[in-house]
Order: sequence, then C-alpha cells, then structure tokens
Amino acid sequence: MASPRRSAFRARSSFNLTQPSMLVFSGGTAFNGVVEELKKLTTQVAHVLPVSDDGGSTAEIVRVLGGPAVGDIRSRCLRLSDESTSEALAVRTLLGYRLPLDAQHAKSEWYSIVEGEHSLWKGVSQPYRETIRTFLAYFQNEILRRATACFCFSNGSIGNFFFAGARIFFQSLDAAIFLFSRVSDIPTESLVLPVISSNDRLTLGCELWDGTIIRGQNEISHPCNGSMALIKKEFSSVPTLPSRIKRVFYMSSEGRNLLHEVFPKVNPAVLEQLNKVECVVYAMGSLFTSICPSLVLLGVGEVIASRSCPKVLLLNGSHDRETVGFSASDFVTAITDALNRTYGDPHNSLSNSPGDYINALVVPKDGRVRVDLESLATRGIFHVVCADSMHDPNLGILFEPKSLIQALADVIFEYKNTHPADVIDCH
Repeated sequence: MASPRRSAFRARSSFNLTQPSMLVFSGGTAFNGVVEELKKLTTQVAHVLPVSDDGGSTAEIVRVLGGPAVGDIRSRCLRLSDESTSEALAVRTLLGYRLPLDAQHAKSEWYSIVEGEHSLWKGVSQPYRETIRTFLAYFQNEILRRATACFCFSNGSIGNFFFAGARIFFQSLDAAIFLFSRVSDIPTESLVLPVISSNDRLTLGCELWDGTIIRGQNEISHPCNGSMALIKKEFSSVPTLPSRIKRVFYMSSEGRNLLHEVFPKVNPAVLEQLNKVECVVYAMGSLFTSICPSLVLLGVGEVIASRSCPKVLLLNGSHDRETVGFSASDFVTAITDALNRTYGDPHNSLSNSPGDYINALVVPKDGRVRVDLESLATRGIFHVVCADSMHDPNLGILFEPKSLIQALADVIFEYKNTHPADVIDCH
C-alpha cells in the first residue's frame, strides 16, 4: 500500500497544481539520470552548472579555442530538450552525437556532418538544418584559423561544437545557451545557468590538507597521466589522493604560476534564482569538482543562509577519488566550508552553521556512504529520508530516479508542516 505522502504527490500531479520551483547545484553527469523523472514533478528548475570541466572533447575545444568549458551545460540542455515529435528527436540525436574514437574516421565523419551530407540530418527540417549548420560551419572556420593547433575530432560531441561555435560568434555564453535552448526546445521555465557567465577559460584548482596544490578539474577527479581522457576512468583504477581535499578555488590559466588564484564573480542570474525558488538542492555527483565550484563564489553562501526553504543534499551512493572514507556528515562539512569560504580569503569568509545551508538529506538505500545520524544532529541536521537505489556495474550505487524524485517531492511539499526527526525515514 502506498504511503499517504506518495498518494498526496500523485494527487497533486494528477490535478496539475502549481509546480514547485527549485534550484539545483550539480555537475553534468550524475544528476542527468534523474532529469527526465524530475520533469514529471516540475519544469520550474534552475540548473546551475560549473564551467571548469577540462576533460574529454571539452578539453580539446578549450585547448584550441579557449573559453569556458561547455560540456556539462550542453549535456544538461540535451536532457531537458523536447522529444515529443520526430523532428525534436532528430535534433536531439544530432546534437547528442559523438564522433568515432579513431581520429581519421572522426574527422571524415565530421566533414560529412558539417557539409550536410550525413544521415544524421534526416528528419531535420530546412530552418533547423540551416541554423545548426551555420554554427557548425562557424566552429569549423575557427578551427581552420588556428590550423597550427591541430584540432583532434576524436570522440567529439556535435553539441559541444555547435555550442562553441555559437559562443564564439555571439561572444556570449548566455547567448549560446539561449540559442541552444531554443534549437533543442527546452521548456521556457527551465533554466540552464553557468555559475560564472564568462567568455574566458577558467581552471579549477584544489588544495589538499597536506599542502599539495592540484591544477585542473580532470587532474583532481580523473587524472590521466597527461593524455586526453576521452572516457572517465572507473574509481577503482584511479590512484587515491595523498590526502583529503581542503578547498577548491579558481586559478589563472595563464603562465605556469600554479598558485595564482583568481576570484571570478558569480552569475547574477544564479543569485536572482536563489532568492526566489522554493527549494535548493545539492545534487549527487563529484563533491569537490562538480558541486563545490558553484558554492565557493562570493554571494552564494550569503543568499542560501538567508532563505527559509528546504535545502536538500542528495547523498552519493558510493565513494569516489574525492571522497574516500567520507561519511554523510563529512559531505555536509565540505559543503558548509565551501559556502562559508572557510579556507579562502579570511576577509570574505562566513561563519554560518551547517543547518543554515542544509536542513534535509535524501540518501540511497544500501548506499556505501555511512549515514552518521549523531554527527549530523550535532550539525543541526535531523531530517534524513531514504530513497530506493539501484546498482550500476561501473558507477556503483545510484538513486532509483522515480523514488528519488518522490522523496524530494515529500520534502518540498511538506516542509512547512514537518518537524525534524532523528531517525531515517525509509518509507
């Protein structure tokens, strides 16, 4: 028999009452798996994504053309895109397509696509075809202008190439997102927001507790010994860090001074959304390279702490290189330190408590991250809800999407009428 809260959610959905608004901090991979299910709860979601990814084909675009990394943004846009018509599916397939791994085959297929001869164009009408090809051709022209850089198309994402062409043409990341959103027909109430709106290349750095400085998101999370990482390595094959991560920060991409820290400004649209949404979500994913880069920017902690609304952490089901040995309270501490900018410039630091930033946790059943209720309680966090999980042979324990969104709906809809409990509620 369904619990009362599940039945209540079904009733709300069937009567199509006002959808809750939320802002989600996430990277481009882990949360993608639940985006389709989230649409059934609400499309009023601001997806805040970092622009510091330097792995895979994104790294090749940044290496040759510069600019911010767009891979995570492109990935989320595709997940939100329309698929209700045959043409929408054709556009989604085209922009989601990856070229072969073999460099020569990839280059040959790329020319077939940019010249409009590839079978991927089947089902794409002339207006869409002309629009998309224009920016693919512009991207190609920019590559040719930098011929000495020898661009590698291996495993390249057509959506990334389109996105990069639009960004360079408009000289605006926001304009490129707007164009991509319209071409892929994303619901107008769904926002995809780069946490930093910039045309510049941004490099993520981290400082370990032993004083080590690591430069580059991929080097922090999935080091590849200097070669371009086309596919992320499984955690079991990645060497562990010499000590835990103390903080993440942004670094200059110029020169070789690894300690040259920079302080980019947060996208004003992110702060605007934080001030008005009904729920803030810290999604599952790479804690220090996907979530924290959006939290350490000036203004983010201030706004979140000021809000009276559900602030929900979706706990990872498995550990990765960044969180070896972490418990649930360690995740909370890392997020609190990032939002308080505890280990950055002391003049910009805050002293808010964990409960000011997080008031509920959703954890996966059978997850491998220890849920230490007593430690969470000392941090002012008492509301812990359990959702069903599933096992992926490569990624470990993941949330079952439907159960996760149901649990999130329970927290949002009942926030004002729910009192904290010191037990895990595995309803």
